[in-house]
Amino acid sequence: QVQLEESGGGLVQPGGSLRLSCAASRFALDYYAIGWFRRTPGKDREGISCITGTRPDTFYSDSVKGRFIISRNNRKNMVYLQMNNLKPEDTAVYYCAAQAACPGPAAAWGQGTQVTVSS
Repeated sequence: QVQLEESGGGLVQPGGSLRLSCAASRFALDYYAIGWFRRTPGKDREGISCITGTRPDTFYSDSVKGRFIISRNNRKNMVYLQMNNLKPEDTAVYYCAAQAACPGPAAAWGQGTQVTVSS
């Protein structure tokens, strides 16, 4: 069974930074693209970044482009999302997903990690 687990969320002031981690277990992450998504109450889930399994290629939504950086370490079976210059509107639960491609259907989701940007 494919499993993903996010970590690294928390409370940060506007302008601050956080690094989210997505750990994979029971499967080799390098065969998958990994996407980061976020959800806030009352809004649809938003895809914000994705990294392919090969090369790799990276993709960002306009809302985070220039502020967030996605990366992966296949030896550690990990994907990271470095979030810089955080804004209150970045407050959300963040999820990672194993996908066939960027974009693509998700084979597995993590349970999510809360990020709160507030002074």
